[in-house]
Formats: sequence, C-alpha cells, structure tokens
Amino acid sequence: MIIKRIVAATFIVLSGTAIDAQAENAFRVTLLGTGTPLILPDRLGPATLVEAGNLKLLFDAGRGVPLRLAQVGISPAKIDVLFITHYHSDHVHGIPDLWLTGWLQAGGQRTEAFHVIGPTGAKNLMTNLERAFSSDISMRIADQDLPPAGVTPRVDEFAADGIVYERDGVRVTAFEVDHGAAIKPAYGYRIDYGGRSALVSGDTRFSENLIRNGMNVDLLVHAIAGSKPELMQNPIMRVILDHHTLPPAAAVVFNRTKPKLAVYTHFVLLGTPKVPAPSTTDIFAETRETYSGPLQIGEDLMSFDLTETGVKVNPPRR
Repeated sequence: MIIKRIVAATFIVLSGTAIDAQAENAFRVTLLGTGTPLILPDRLGPATLVEAGNLKLLFDAGRGVPLRLAQVGISPAKIDVLFITHYHSDHVHGIPDLWLTGWLQAGGQRTEAFHVIGPTGAKNLMTNLERAFSSDISMRIADQDLPPAGVTPRVDEFAADGIVYERDGVRVTAFEVDHGAAIKPAYGYRIDYGGRSALVSGDTRFSENLIRNGMNVDLLVHAIAGSKPELMQNPIMRVILDHHTLPPAAAVVFNRTKPKLAVYTHFVLLGTPKVPAPSTTDIFAETRETYSGPLQIGEDLMSFDLTETGVKVNPPRR
C-alpha cells in the first residue's frame, strides 16, 4: 500500500489585514505538520500551533515538531501547553523531542513544568516517557546542572467533553469525535479568544459532535482522507478510510458549520502501484461537488490570522 501526497496550489483567501502574531489580541493558527506516518519531508507529522494573545498552544506533536517550530522562530520551551487528540503514534511520537529539547539550552531551556493536557491516557504516556528517558534526564541534571523543574511533566487528563483550559481570555474546549470503535479516546478541540474561534478536528470520521462544537467558527482545521473509486472496496484500504473523513462527508460538515474558512490537514491519501492515490487537487474538486464555501488545502508552515474582518491566509514560511 502506498500513501501518496501531491501538492495542490489552490488558495481561498478571505478578507483581513496582516497582523503580527506577537501583537496583543493576535490570533494565529499555523499548520506545523499536515502529514501521516508516511515519511515525507514536506509534510511532517500532525501538529497545529495556536498563538492567542501571549499564549502558544500546540495541538498534537507528530514527527519534526521542534524543526517546524524553529522555522517559525519559536523555541520548544515557549510552548505553554501541549494538547493531545488521541494516542496513535503519528500524533504523539514528537513529544519526547519537544519535551526534552525544550529543556536544553538549545531549545530555550524550559524552567517550569512541561504542561500536557489530553484525554485519559496522557498520564500513562508521560510517566512511561519519564521512565524511558530517566538515564538521559539524570545525567543532564548531574552534568549540566539543568533545572529538574523544567523536565517535570504536569499532566491534566479529562474523560468527557468540556472546557479543559482557560487562561488570559483563551478558552479551549475538548469534544469527543469518532475515530472508530477501537480507537478511543479521540477528541477534537475548539479554541475561543477575543470573539474569534478555531477548531482542530483531530482524527475522526463524520461526527455530529464536531458539528455541534464547530458551528460558525472562524477557522475549521479538518483532517481528510481519500482514495480512487477503484480502491474503495479494497478491505485494507477500507479499514483505514472508515476511520477518517472523506470529501463528501467533509463537505456536509462544512455546509452545516459554515466556517469563515475550512482548511484540510493530515492528508491520508491512499493508493497502490497500479492505482495512484488521489492528489490534493482531486480532494479539493471532490469537496467542491457539494460545498462551495471557503476552502483551503493546508501545507506545512502555512498560517492563518483570525481578525475581526475575516481570516487571512499566509503562505508557508520556508
């Protein structure tokens, strides 16, 4: 089985003026990684950065997070909170790098606890990571006199929908999504700040709960999957596709939630040597069959400024 990524150069830009992401009341969402477990240098692991006011919030930490943060000029130590959507490896295997590099001088030298918020399982994950890296941690404390507080995880778990974080006018609400019967827990997040809102779907198939939480958001960042019709009944492909949202279902989500801008990320595009995977242009066109609203194909390092007048799309920083 081959998962293939092809770039589509289709952009929909709403009204809005450029803003500095560090300015007071700024609200910027950056796609750090839009890929899958497939190793692709231009689509790294799933990760979405939200800068709201003075806070920097990260949603999932897939492969290459510190690299992408460096490309937008942010050290790992500056991340205030990491939010986890679910425990598939491609969404969490960047955590050790983010956590431990942020503790080093090269990563900004975090001096306070590494704050993680996630559904049931987050404490178990971080406890086992502490065990796995205990030798590294103890050696660096002894040899480099690094502050133990900076490598200590602070983990907040939740087991139901609701507000999971609130600080400095920023509110983050977790809501359960449907990533399949065996893949639980799985959550998405809505971020509200200054009368503006963004939603990160996490991995999900069609979800009424996502629609309830995503009504009229400014920016809806949604994972997407697809394959050519010839492969839709392939049992291996079907298992994967049944855990994700295909373009016709995504179009329903967008038509009902009516975001100012919908953005695709986490491109699970399936193919074989004989039947190639759909391109992102194909995915866009299939969505357009039943959805005519604002739609953007996401790319790594593309960012979005949420302003009072709309959502401004900023091209990827390389």
